Amino acid sequence: MTTDRRTFMQYLTAAAVGAGAMLKGEGLRAAVAEGQTSAGLGSPWPAMQYRTLGRTGYNASRLFFGCGAALSSRRQDRLLNTAFDAGVNVFDVGFKHYYDDAEKHLAPFLKARRDDIFLISKAYVPIEVEEQEQASAEALRAAAKGWTAYLDESLREMQVDHVDAYYFMASFNTSVITSDEMYRAFEDAKAAGKVSYLGLSSHQNTQNVLTAAAESGRFDLAMIAITPGGWYDWENKNVLEGSPPLTELKPVLDKARAAGIGLIGMKAGRFLAGRRFLGWGNPDAFDAHYDDAFLQAKLSSFQRSYAYVLEHGLDVVNADMQNMVHLKENFVAAATSAEYFRTA
Repeated sequence: MTTDRRTFMQYLTAAAVGAGAMLKGEGLRAAVAEGQTSAGLGSPWPAMQYRTLGRTGYNASRLFFGCGAALSSRRQDRLLNTAFDAGVNVFDVGFKHYYDDAEKHLAPFLKARRDDIFLISKAYVPIEVEEQEQASAEALRAAAKGWTAYLDESLREMQVDHVDAYYFMASFNTSVITSDEMYRAFEDAKAAGKVSYLGLSSHQNTQNVLTAAAESGRFDLAMIAITPGGWYDWENKNVLEGSPPLTELKPVLDKARAAGIGLIGMKAGRFLAGRRFLGWGNPDAFDAHYDDAFLQAKLSSFQRSYAYVLEHGLDVVNADMQNMVHLKENFVAAATSAEYFRTA
């Protein structure tokens, strides 16, 4: 199995903490246990926590299983079932034109679990438009047909006749997400029994997109790229230049929540992993946003980022989990996040 950068960083955490225990004279067994616990590898699975997901009313696990990368090239039934058995009840995937065979590889799991989970998929709105451009009515009508065709294709790939939510994927243009043409496409699909709720995902122009979605009153879910340091910039793989930190974005998030939108975080820890050509790794990138007590918690840098966003404005987080290490690490962060921010 190839070890990715995130897994490598986690094992370094385990090794470093374990070495510290050895230096304190605690012995090999204590060192191994402390190192594994710090990296989220050795401790028992805590009880998952749940949150009502906006106006859907669904009692969702605070960790969503992001299936796209994990299932793009192969089945991962054991990983999916482990997550489900531990308490994860929302599974998010995406259309094959971006995620390859992920939907197809999710189908066997769905045959056994479909009635027990909340299922989300998504597709691009097929339209050529710039970020600030007003899309034409003609282009929007064509885009609505294209998005509907993607929804039908997703249902076939997953071998289901209904998905709980389907998104406008990677939304960045407000005229597209608020258009009557696109909303009618969703309403028609809902009337046909294909989908129950409308959502969007965004990691570009996200504040404007989320505000427009809230003002439209049409969206049930929004998956947004956000970090402890503020909005995530997909193009630069960094925190968006000039973004206020997460704590200062509370009015934007509160407005969306007041409109009935369930808020799903993504990319909360992506910047921490860094980029290969820059030497990988920015594990301390968000430490300035944490107090001393939180920094002392036995959590990896990734776990801190997830726990922090969950307790500062997000209902849940969607995490890409390609192996048991990722799953356990993210699960622990989501299940225990409230413990680190309790007030007396």
